[in-house]
Amino acid sequence: MGKQIRFKVGVRRGGCPTIPGMKITSETKKAISVILIYLALLFFLIGMAARFKSDFHSRLEISTAGFVVAAVFATLGVISFLFSFGGKQD
Repeated sequence: MGKQIRFKVGVRRGGCPTIPGMKITSETKKAISVILIYLALLFFLIGMAARFKSDFHSRLEISTAGFVVAAVFATLGVISFLFSFGGKQD
């Protein structure tokens, strides 16, 4: 009989990903960065809407949280977009 190959979940061998055959191309990285940037825009707009209604109860906290989350998503989006220009994985 043939040689059996067993994979253990969560174990890396020689720098390969845990799921064999899963590779992220530069196009996928760019798509992820665009999604993150649009999420940042969404949370920014939520923060702006809460800021306009800040005279109501707890809207200022929602506004601040919206701006913080927008900044985090925008940062992650820009970083992933910049890393998408790196060398392609084979």
